[in-house]
Amino acid sequence: MSQHMEALESANRIRLERSDFKRKILSGERSITDSFQAECCQTMTVMALLMAQRRWADRRAAKLLSMLGLSELKTVGGLTERQRRLVLDALARRSS
Repeated sequence: MSQHMEALESANRIRLERSDFKRKILSGERSITDSFQAECCQTMTVMALLMAQRRWADRRAAKLLSMLGLSELKTVGGLTERQRRLVLDALARRSS
């Protein structure tokens, strides 16, 4: 199999895993904190991950990221440990 076809298969697999993961977050089967360790979510933007939650749209997610000083284009895998804690703490405060 060519390298190009392998790359396409890998990208499709990750897209399907990511879609399934977002569906599980929406249904409540998985929490958003699980996504920070999930391999399929590492290339996903934090913005897209936040919007996977129930009642979270682009404005609410953008407001949280702005408040934390993070770019809307920041990926989950690109977050530092400090930034991860900031996001998780902010989400915990909003849910309680």
